[in-house]
Amino acid sequence: MSDLSASGPVAFTAEDLLRCYARGVFPMGEARDDPRVFLVEPDLRGVIPLEAFHIPTRLRRTVRSERFVVRIDTAFSAVLDACAAPAPGREDTWINAPIRRLYMELHARGHAHSLECWRDEVLVGGLYGVTLGGAFFGESMFSRATDASKVALVHLVARLRAGGWILLDAQFRTEHLDQFGLIETPQGAYLRLLGAALTARPDPAVLGRSLSGADAVAYALQPTIQAS
Repeated sequence: MSDLSASGPVAFTAEDLLRCYARGVFPMGEARDDPRVFLVEPDLRGVIPLEAFHIPTRLRRTVRSERFVVRIDTAFSAVLDACAAPAPGREDTWINAPIRRLYMELHARGHAHSLECWRDEVLVGGLYGVTLGGAFFGESMFSRATDASKVALVHLVARLRAGGWILLDAQFRTEHLDQFGLIETPQGAYLRLLGAALTARPDPAVLGRSLSGADAVAYALQPTIQAS
């Protein structure tokens, strides 16, 4: 872990951040009010294999039922702020002001995206992450309604598979992500996966396409499907 300044005479920029992702490290802050940005390179990396994504049976029914309206990139800043908000078991956040600024800039450049779950025009869950080549780096998710963040993840995976992405980086293993088939990968092996993913050229338009719940489940479970 190394400490970087994200402000001052020579600021840590969005371009710097993309280069960090390309070499297998990612940023975190110590706390909301701490302006420092740390670069993290874990010994074990959480990866969700796109070709072996698992959707629990009950969740399949939930996604197909279209309990939520799923949208892409219509409320990126709101998703970012919701991921940074205090929650039970997570009273503080690693998303500080410099990190928020960096991700907002990546979003403006088309490198960061949000998948959002809405109910009655209220944002109730979602996730955001960074795309570079054929790699998608999941950063954070939140849920204010049962299964909302899980539905967003299924919709993300459906689009990644359909569009030609080959790596979904979840950073760390969590029990929440284990149900989707997450594996822990030694950093050396992860870097080889990342190197191959960075040479891929997925179709970025697929991320923004509308999908029904049934189509999202079908695409998420069929890794050979490619967008036409």
